[in-house]
Amino acid sequence: MKIMLIAAHPQLDRSRANQALLGELKEDADIFIRDLYREYPDWNIDVEKEHRLLLEYDRIVLQFPFYWYSCPPLLKKWFDDVLTFGWAFGPGGDRLLGKEFLVGTTAGGPDRSYRAGGDNRFTVDELLRPIERTLTKCNGTYLPAFVVYDANQSAGAELAREARRYAEHIRTPQSALAH
Repeated sequence: MKIMLIAAHPQLDRSRANQALLGELKEDADIFIRDLYREYPDWNIDVEKEHRLLLEYDRIVLQFPFYWYSCPPLLKKWFDDVLTFGWAFGPGGDRLLGKEFLVGTTAGGPDRSYRAGGDNRFTVDELLRPIERTLTKCNGTYLPAFVVYDANQSAGAELAREARRYAEHIRTPQSALAH
């Protein structure tokens, strides 16, 4: 399976958690890692290039910090620019049919904050529903997200454990991830 990971963090070099996750994957020849903010510092997304890349890979991993219950703005712009009517959805928009999508995200708060009765009132899965629906509307298969909680407070050993679990999650076949 060919995997493309799109990292979308406006300050990736300052994120210990996101760096740890990516560091665990950098040596894997089967995973093509991209840094959206480095690739498009002017925010002018090359839609044709993105379309070609999406067609080339079987699984697309979207990695980002959980910002205000969503993704960073450049990734939202990527969705808006790249997942177009007639290409990704609507009449003739079947190019992503059979593609698997997976979110890997880092949350600053603890897992207990992301549940009914917690500070954030909802689970991360519930809060990711707009992204899930965007991808399923585009005929993609949405796989369970991977979340690193307490990302800002986690020690190096904890982040290394999470990075190993993340790498395993990304490589896990769809049949084992989707229940």
